[in-house]
Amino acid sequence: MTDSSFIASARRTVQLEAEAVDSLKVRIGAGFARACELILACRGRTIVTGMGKSGHIGRKIAATLASTGSPAFFVHPGEASHGDLGMITGNDVVIAISSSGSTAEVVTLLPLIKRLGIPLISMTGNPASALAKSADALIDISVAKEACPLDLAPTTSTTVTLVMGDALAIALLEARGFTAEDFAFSHPGGALGRKLLLRVEDIMHSGDQVPRVAEGSPLRHALLEMTEKGFGMTTVVSAGDELQGVFTDGDLRRAMDLGVDINTVAVSEVMTRHGKTVSADILAAEALRIMETSKITALVVEDGNHHPIGLIHMHDILRAGII
Repeated sequence: MTDSSFIASARRTVQLEAEAVDSLKVRIGAGFARACELILACRGRTIVTGMGKSGHIGRKIAATLASTGSPAFFVHPGEASHGDLGMITGNDVVIAISSSGSTAEVVTLLPLIKRLGIPLISMTGNPASALAKSADALIDISVAKEACPLDLAPTTSTTVTLVMGDALAIALLEARGFTAEDFAFSHPGGALGRKLLLRVEDIMHSGDQVPRVAEGSPLRHALLEMTEKGFGMTTVVSAGDELQGVFTDGDLRRAMDLGVDINTVAVSEVMTRHGKTVSADILAAEALRIMETSKITALVVEDGNHHPIGLIHMHDILRAGII
């Protein structure tokens, strides 16, 4: 084969699968809606099963359902006949996938599923099959032909099944009112989870780590505090520990330009008043946005009485993997 032959073959496959996916739209109807109702009413979990390539797609469908608010897991139909059927309870609902609707390992489970008295959703391309006839809800995943030129290797049919599984998961997600924060709870290890779950209080410096000087202190004391704590700034507080302002590296440069005496001038005379502050309960991602917008590298965290209770630095957010 030449390069042009490879390209033509690939384009033909993409075209065939795209047409098959597009044809799904007119077949999403009462059966699909009934499947959604059964899963929403389920008090247990959604059990997905399928053999061979359908099984591989089934694992992905189960994972997508689980991560979008519909607890689900995959059960191999062959293993189910040898003990794993015990994983299925009377509160569950089953999604059985078979393009032909006659896969032996799947069909063997049908009487057992019926005996458990739980709903069965079939995803099959053969509405006259045993699987389709046993179903409480039938989802049609039939295709005109496989992308394989022999019309044998599951290609178009698996793509269509995957898309239908995604459609089911998203319809359920919307019905449940599933939010981005709900999604984050299912993905705490990912960047999205950290952005939506990690709050300032989880990563801020607190207690003696927060640089702090009294507003009447000489500038020299502020420089010593900045050096000791290593944040390039210090908070400036009143006698009642209320935040009056901050003194930063930028303030120091401006003070030096004015030729001030660090031993005599009070830090309150050269500090930045009403600096940017945040509360401990906001998202760390929001604190990052404030830093970027204000072109600063640290934020003071204060409580409801304007007492500085913490400090969050850009480096803290980087270490937490927010960006």
